[in-house]
Amino acid sequence: MMSRGWLACVCVAVLIPWKQSATANEFPPPRFQNWHQWRGPDANGVSPTGDPPIEWDQTRNVKWKAEIPGHGKSTPIIWGNRVFLITAVNTGKVVEGATKPEDQPMRTFGIKFPNTLFRFVVLCLDRETGQTLWEQTAIEELPHEGHHGDNSHASASPTTDGQYLYVSFGSRGVYCFDLEGQLQWKKKIGNVDTRLSFGEASSPVLHGDVVILNRDNETNSQLLVLDAKTGETRWQAKREEVSAWATPLVVERNGRTQVITNASRFVRSYDLATGEVLWQCGGQVANVTPSPVLVGDRVVCMSGYKGSVAMSLPLDASGDITGSESIAWRWQRDTPYVPSPLLYGDMLYFNKLNNAVLTCLDAKTGKPLFESVRLPSLSNIYASPVGASDRIYLVGRDGTALVLKRSATLEVLATNKLDDSFDASPAIAGRQLFLRGQRHLYCLESQ
Repeated sequence: MMSRGWLACVCVAVLIPWKQSATANEFPPPRFQNWHQWRGPDANGVSPTGDPPIEWDQTRNVKWKAEIPGHGKSTPIIWGNRVFLITAVNTGKVVEGATKPEDQPMRTFGIKFPNTLFRFVVLCLDRETGQTLWEQTAIEELPHEGHHGDNSHASASPTTDGQYLYVSFGSRGVYCFDLEGQLQWKKKIGNVDTRLSFGEASSPVLHGDVVILNRDNETNSQLLVLDAKTGETRWQAKREEVSAWATPLVVERNGRTQVITNASRFVRSYDLATGEVLWQCGGQVANVTPSPVLVGDRVVCMSGYKGSVAMSLPLDASGDITGSESIAWRWQRDTPYVPSPLLYGDMLYFNKLNNAVLTCLDAKTGKPLFESVRLPSLSNIYASPVGASDRIYLVGRDGTALVLKRSATLEVLATNKLDDSFDASPAIAGRQLFLRGQRHLYCLESQ
């Protein structure tokens, strides 16, 4: 979720994996040396050039630790020597006419609507020191609904192309800044009502000259495509969907750019140029949160609340392929609720619900390499797994983290612990691992 903690940055949406070359003058694109969007350079959780530490604790391999004001569950992004993240700060200023939380009716999970103004803040930190380079308040406003206790009002990861930073605060609007913190444009996109007031979380996706935002909710679900230079609406598509929190995936296939959305009623592919639905496939379960991942000429989508399903779907499909033979494989056990899967090479890793039970499938065939293995020392997991240097990193909510060898068997390389609570997904850039805790952002690097 979210980072997107709970539910559940040159432009990257053209997902063409880079492989190291023996040719000395060939280099990876800049995005592979950074972590510029939700789920990293290829939106699959992997840093192809990363080499973060294997071991750490409160003092060992902590390069810096920065206190973050307010409350947020979004994953930070990294570009060059800068780290960007968002947060929501309760000002305590009571809004006249807003109902006090104690006077509100009892709601599921004890969710209360705020009656105070929040500052919706964008932060830029120095990657070497953790010092704040700039801070901007995008807007100060009273949120129109509350959020689940494990969510926040700042759960969408920013994205950047190395020139501009794009931020979504959901119903509080979409904002574009330059990397020095100067506002370029803002776009108010209207309030939505999420299921049981769980709150919003889907992250914006930048592709070429557009910003894409999926807004699945209970009243007015839509896919929104904005001009990246101006914030003006290019097109929007009404969606017959209920609340979901998955971030879209953008891929190119046969000369067409497709936007893949994972949701409860249908996985859909939209033509980015026109908004036309190219194909759709039913079969997901409720409260869809995991983001899709690209596997060759197919896309894998999964969900795990009140049921379990993962499907490998063809990008060259057309029409409704629900239940058809064009679905390469289907898996119906122990899929995740909040965390997104990790695709590392041909290995697809995911946990059961929000539990420390891990499965690894061959992503091309759907055959299990290992299935439903209990992870030692971990319990609850909201953060999505990440990978680098043939290692898998899994961070539990209580601060315990496992480092695994990328392998067809479970091999634990290290068990680490920080005295903090973690729901946001990790980010990797170079030799550094970034972990956002309840109040602090940690930069881990081997010393």
